[in-house]
Amino acid sequence: MTLLIIGVVTWSLTHLFPSIWPGARDRLERKLGEKPYRGLFSLVIIGALVLIVIGWKRAMPGALYTPPFTGNPVISALILIGFILFFASQVPGNIKRFVRHPQMVGTMFWGIAHLLTNGSTRAVALFGGLTLWAIVEVLMCNRRDGKWQKPEPAAIKYDVIPIAIGSVIFVAVLYFHGTLFGVPAIPG
Repeated sequence: MTLLIIGVVTWSLTHLFPSIWPGARDRLERKLGEKPYRGLFSLVIIGALVLIVIGWKRAMPGALYTPPFTGNPVISALILIGFILFFASQVPGNIKRFVRHPQMVGTMFWGIAHLLTNGSTRAVALFGGLTLWAIVEVLMCNRRDGKWQKPEPAAIKYDVIPIAIGSVIFVAVLYFHGTLFGVPAIPG
């Protein structure tokens, strides 16, 4: 469990660094250069992911609570919305007119859905930790960036793109969830 927690904390702090200490981030980027800074950031994130995966596999899942929504279609809907929002952050569509931080809100939907279906200690460490990170990230970015300036309306095609990509990824993850993560997405 320790490696899992270290991985989640490393992931979270590395992503929070630019929003919590923007001056320090800028100084570090100037000192290292843009590409070396991005390379270092990427290496730390990859390291955090490796720790999360190894930590997840090694952690003995103890029951913390009984999940209230195992197998409920609401969970699938939350995860689908999460994937769509995650990809909406990459295009200048209308979704961004209604959701200031679609990638972080998508992560929250994904994390909460998993917390509603997984009551183990390692699930709370992973999904609860990443959901908490996304919430803090939104709060810190809002503080750093100030009042939200909603984007101008965009062509509908920019909304279709994340909906299509998010839906395809959702179906693929749903189908391969058991193979990828050792647990079928739909029980039974």
